[in-house]
Amino acid sequence: MARQTAKKSNPLAKRNASKALKPATLAVHGGALRSSFGETSEAIFLTQGYTYPDSESAEARFANREPGFVYSRFANPTVAMFEERMRLIEGAGAARAAATGMAAVTASLLSHLKAGDHVVAATALFGSCRYVVEELLPKYGIGSTLVEGTDLSAWKKAVKKGKTKALFLESPTNPTLAVLDIEAIAEIAHKAGAKLIVDNVFATPIWQKPLSLGADIVVYSATKHIDGQGRCLGGVILSDEQFVADHLATFLRQTGPALSPFNAWVLLKGLETLAIRVERQTATAARLADIIGNHPKVARVFYPGRADHPQAELAKRQMGGGSSLVTFEVKGGKAAAYRLANALDVVLISNNLGDSKSLITHPSTTTHQRLSEEARLAQGITQGMLRFSIGLEDPDDLAEDVTRALDAA
Repeated sequence: MARQTAKKSNPLAKRNASKALKPATLAVHGGALRSSFGETSEAIFLTQGYTYPDSESAEARFANREPGFVYSRFANPTVAMFEERMRLIEGAGAARAAATGMAAVTASLLSHLKAGDHVVAATALFGSCRYVVEELLPKYGIGSTLVEGTDLSAWKKAVKKGKTKALFLESPTNPTLAVLDIEAIAEIAHKAGAKLIVDNVFATPIWQKPLSLGADIVVYSATKHIDGQGRCLGGVILSDEQFVADHLATFLRQTGPALSPFNAWVLLKGLETLAIRVERQTATAARLADIIGNHPKVARVFYPGRADHPQAELAKRQMGGGSSLVTFEVKGGKAAAYRLANALDVVLISNNLGDSKSLITHPSTTTHQRLSEEARLAQGITQGMLRFSIGLEDPDDLAEDVTRALDAA
């Protein structure tokens, strides 16, 4: 009911009911829910509970006969604004926020799966996502199979008739930036009667629209580009209204991975500059990918916007821009990678990404360290690999910093 309240109270939606607004406009105005004070910046409703004019109204709200809020674990006005804004940007039927990106991933799977079901996922996943698929789901009787994500025949072979209920992938992948064919994999999922879940963090809603390509569910770690300034945690799940009503809403309400109203407000502010930040970061990333790729101490570079990317044509067809990340492998292994990272002055060493500050990390010893060496190598993650998240610093300063550090490697 809170979602209906947010939609009905949005003056932008009323004024532009017949006009399709662009994502950058929706990221600034979408889902606005103003109080009687008419504030321009969205209000933070730091409240746990809500009062009712009478007992009859309380009963009606709990029975979903009357719109309104009852408890902030279920819904909150500031959180509802963030959810509605994300829904509009993504072009989804409904959205639900979560405390973190991993809470969003876990809820997208567990909310509709049961013992005896089966999941097929791409091998190239963030370490925590691999844990959920490989270790957590089987504890509840949900089987899983990992496949090479770029191999469509592997997806088809892994599907178990009558049992496979979900396919899960991220594209571009973390950290090798492989691009998976979302449209083709969605077709495989739907033929099996399964749902396709896409982690769209690396592409952002600016450069890729998985729902328009056939995906059923999209998840984000809002901690990354959506906040974009390293301030808070958050996640969001987007799908159609039926999936949210039948599975997700009850799961989130009863298990409680609620997003803080304050964090929702920070994320709303982040969305206002999302398009500008991502466009600038992507332009700089493309320039730096060429500088890195042409350096003699680099064995290979991975960037979806380059012609030498293994899925370059697919990236052009599926994405509106390359990415704000560049991954590359330094000759000389871990020691050389460490020398390079330690020699950087402007770029910071951190495992986060999508920040306004440029960040670099060594995946083998950070984001993917819990995987075995064999599992890392199967994903193409070597000891010389570094993942570089490009920020908003002056491109010339970043180019100089990276070139000097490469020389030191």
